[in-house]
Amino acid sequence: MKRILLLIALSLGLGLNLRAQKFALIDMEYILSNIPAYERANEQLNQTSKAWQAEVEAINTTAQTLYKNYQNEIVFLSEAQKKEREQAIVDKEKEAAELKKKYFGPEGELFKKRQSLIEPIHDEIYNAVKAIATTRGFQLILDRASDSGIIFASPTIDISNEVLAKLGYSK
Repeated sequence: MKRILLLIALSLGLGLNLRAQKFALIDMEYILSNIPAYERANEQLNQTSKAWQAEVEAINTTAQTLYKNYQNEIVFLSEAQKKEREQAIVDKEKEAAELKKKYFGPEGELFKKRQSLIEPIHDEIYNAVKAIATTRGFQLILDRASDSGIIFASPTIDISNEVLAKLGYSK
């Protein structure tokens, strides 16, 4: 009798866990490409990045010019002048490296600017996806743009347009 009760309890427990899971897909690249604020933020980041890169390259060019001048004039310089010129070259190279780190480093200005411009857009998308998942009962939503493991997915489970509509960008 205990065996039968145990089998029934196990069967009920397994039966509850075998409910169909509801899932959907989104395509973040598609969604982001249809949000004008994201395109503007990306353009602003690109322009800022180019300006900062030009600033770093200008200092590098100055360092290279100092080095070339030093190479051309080395025979005419005293030891004190050589050391002074060498130090000027090293200082310019350090300045360029520090500026590059300041702008493009892991915690640099570009990273901070990207966070301030892009993160609110990602948060909006996340909240829209979360609202749709809650409303429609999805347990899992995958991003097909970032998951290379998805070989094929039926377009019927893609809710990207629904997310865009929730954000106010109908497609």
